[in-house]
Amino acid sequence: MEGNQYRDAAGRIVEAVGKDNILSATHCATRLRLIVKDKERIDEKKLQEIGMVKGTFFNAGQYQIILGTGIVNKVYGEMVGLGLNTLSKQEQDELVKNQQKGVKRMMRMLGDIFIPIIPVIAATGLFLGLKGCVFNDNVLGLLGLSASIIPDYVVTLVNVLTETAFAFLPALICWSAFKVFGGTPVIGLVIGLMLVSPSLPNAYAVATPGSGVEAVMAFSRIPIVGCQGSVLTAILAAFLGASMEKS
Repeated sequence: MEGNQYRDAAGRIVEAVGKDNILSATHCATRLRLIVKDKERIDEKKLQEIGMVKGTFFNAGQYQIILGTGIVNKVYGEMVGLGLNTLSKQEQDELVKNQQKGVKRMMRMLGDIFIPIIPVIAATGLFLGLKGCVFNDNVLGLLGLSASIIPDYVVTLVNVLTETAFAFLPALICWSAFKVFGGTPVIGLVIGLMLVSPSLPNAYAVATPGSGVEAVMAFSRIPIVGCQGSVLTAILAAFLGASMEKS
């Protein structure tokens, strides 16, 4: 009887969405995730009449039907038996990504690049805030102390902790972007490190009046400096590098 219940729900869901309207189907822990040809063809009223369906919504190119933990996998198993085109979650996410165009595709791409490095940037930002408080003369003055009592080696080690991620940010971005563009990540990391190589004049120093640091002039016309803090340059370098690798 229980098997018939899930089989009936699967059949009614397919009927409401339209079997020929479903391009692919997969599921996560609680939801069926369908890619459909035309969401306007979905009969929402019929879906709401199915007792197992707790809700529906359309997000990121997928029509998602909420069934609940322990139910969704059984209903999905019955749907597979109906001859639907099924994909793994990863394959369907890739299909959705490839279908997106214009601004949505660009925003998805930027999200895929920056999400892996957000924890590093967030942690570094917290350490910077903590450093600003601990090394502040006004804060230390409340304890009758001053920043001058902090040993130089402590200052150096703290600077390494708080400045490394931002100093090598183009390398992190290039590494992540290479993965997104289908290249070998370690190649992206090396290219990113080249962008901030100590052999190149530091971009911040070049931009600081009176620093005495000047750009290297290529062909007496083109100024060359490091790409410290440059996001777009790192993404462009990764795109070109990954494209050359794949070709």
